[in-house]
Amino acid sequence: MNLFLGTSASSGIGIGRAFVVPETQKRVIPQNTILPGDRQNELARLDCSLATVVTQIAAQMDAVSDNKAQKEIFETYFLMLNDPEFIGSVKKAFSNSDKNIAWVLNQKTEESASLLLNSGNEYLAERAQDIRDVFGRVLDDLLDYHPFKIDNVPDGAVIVARALAPSDTLILAKRRIAGVALIEGGVSSHVGILARSYGVPAVFALHKITEKIKDGELVIVDGNAGEVIVNPDGCTIDDYKKQINEERAHQEELETFRNKTAQTKDGTTFKIMANIGTIEEAEIAAIEGADGIGLFRTEFLFMEEENEGVSAAHARSVAFSEDGQFAAYKKVLQSMGNKPVTIRTIDAGGDKIVGAAEITAHNEKNPLMGQRAIRLSLAYPSQLKTQFKALYRASVFGNLKIMLPLITSVEQVEKALEIAQKAKDELREEGKDFIEDVPIGIMVETAAAAMTADCLAKKSAFFSIGTNDLTQYTIGVDRENAQVAPLYDEFHLAVLRLIERTVQEAQKAKISVSVCGEMAGRPASALVLAGMGIRTLSMSAKKITEIKEVLSRFTISELESICKEKLGTQ
Repeated sequence: MNLFLGTSASSGIGIGRAFVVPETQKRVIPQNTILPGDRQNELARLDCSLATVVTQIAAQMDAVSDNKAQKEIFETYFLMLNDPEFIGSVKKAFSNSDKNIAWVLNQKTEESASLLLNSGNEYLAERAQDIRDVFGRVLDDLLDYHPFKIDNVPDGAVIVARALAPSDTLILAKRRIAGVALIEGGVSSHVGILARSYGVPAVFALHKITEKIKDGELVIVDGNAGEVIVNPDGCTIDDYKKQINEERAHQEELETFRNKTAQTKDGTTFKIMANIGTIEEAEIAAIEGADGIGLFRTEFLFMEEENEGVSAAHARSVAFSEDGQFAAYKKVLQSMGNKPVTIRTIDAGGDKIVGAAEITAHNEKNPLMGQRAIRLSLAYPSQLKTQFKALYRASVFGNLKIMLPLITSVEQVEKALEIAQKAKDELREEGKDFIEDVPIGIMVETAAAAMTADCLAKKSAFFSIGTNDLTQYTIGVDRENAQVAPLYDEFHLAVLRLIERTVQEAQKAKISVSVCGEMAGRPASALVLAGMGIRTLSMSAKKITEIKEVLSRFTISELESICKEKLGTQ
């Protein structure tokens, strides 16, 4: 019996026989000089290959019509393949080159992927794989290259591979896959997202796992602990089968909390909200019993929506139009009825992500410390004003709150409020309806914001604590860096003290405070936050029933004791 440790990407436990996906041979792109008389033929080949892959994607979309997450991926691919700006840039580069079309397409694909990889934003960096996947399929068709087909994986198998392309994850819908064990992949990658969507246990970051497992070996994928066990003994198998049965029973129990109000054993109520990044996720949040949307990450719209026929997925489209944003915000607000919806202004990882014509791209050495979030918005106020106008117009369709990301000073809030006022003045002149007093609050995700929370509270309608960045910035640990990831600790005393201070200052100023970071959706940390006085928690929609159930087991005094123990004040 051998145990391998990795990173959990999808919870749950799966037992099955290993199917080791063979390493894909590296696609060799020929670099040939094209004669003038062959140029039209090369362009015709590109159009033919694009059409072939579009047909393939359309067929795959039909095959997964009952799964929104999988369908959304193929819809994004479809937009990429029909993006006139990107395809136009490929053809323009080809016209200015004497190289073959496959070589030029590969160069432009890698250029777009590199922009996303260097964005400093985990979600956007994961989208680089999508670009390489979809245009890799076009290259395969151009080159008549036929890589391994994932359809060969049998029912009930544990897939062991270096990586899976997002389009390969269609197998999760076709087969009863027991688990996935990969060398590469991130928690927010499409493979991770879809594994969670289909309820398939998945563990990533397993060093050289394809060399350590053989086809047909019995494998246990423990997505709860981030472990993979190969050739387990009888006792271990029995123990995990028991855990599987217990998990099924637990999931059935959680269903009873779906439409219940979250409250402690002694009756203290909580608001359990959902974090979303797309319009469709708002619908899922409503189904899961969310009390509202605690965080709508609008930057994902700039990457996933089509703007005047241009797919923004390449981060090269013009900034999302006012009307386009308005339509998206309106739909989310309407889907939640009277429940509150907190929409965050764009939190891009660097200015090159937005791709607006008037924003000059920079190569930043450390994008997470650079021009991102509110800094980017204030550097290009016309973009922020456009977003404010769209938000205010949508406000008449629901219960809207607006949130500013990565605030580190009172001056930033004041400047943003001035731009918001200008947006309202323009809407008033245009005769457009809007709610005048939409609350504008801030995210507390740096030590600077937490330590000056008393000052910021005077300018903010509410606080929302972003524990992911707060932890990363406070203890100086890049959670995406495998070398230091074990040091990333949300329960670090410095982090907890900053959260406590923020809560206390919010209470003094009589403004609401919530948590929308990962801590809110983890049972152990949710209990500590509740004991600290936080009554609104926002998380992935799939975590809502679990947190409701966990809170119901304790009284407020018990939660306060748990919190004091963590803070070392008991």
